[in-house]
Amino acid sequence: QVQLVESGGGLVQPGGSLRLSCVTSRYTLDYYSIGWFRQAPGKEREGISCIGSRESFYADSVKGRFTISRDNRKNTVYLQMNSLKPEDTAVYYCATYTLCASHSLDQFGSWGQGTQVTVSS
Repeated sequence: QVQLVESGGGLVQPGGSLRLSCVTSRYTLDYYSIGWFRQAPGKEREGISCIGSRESFYADSVKGRFTISRDNRKNTVYLQMNSLKPEDTAVYYCATYTLCASHSLDQFGSWGQGTQVTVSS
């Protein structure tokens, strides 16, 4: 059973930063790529980033501002979010990916409970 537990969300002012964490199991990290998608109220889910064993990919909306990384010793994937904008406000979900590529950011499998990110002054 895949388990993904997100944390690190909160309220931040525009231009600020947050780091999201996703803790999972050794098996999940070995078998899947891991990434993040978000969903804002009234909007569709948007895949924003994923990381495999060697490469990472980003949606254009976050490229240059967000950085995904993984710590295999801690079974954790991180999403460092800088230069946050009000339009980044959403619930952020950690998810599994069978294929991590720029064209497959919306093709996620299992996901966690999500963490709320609110960017507002």
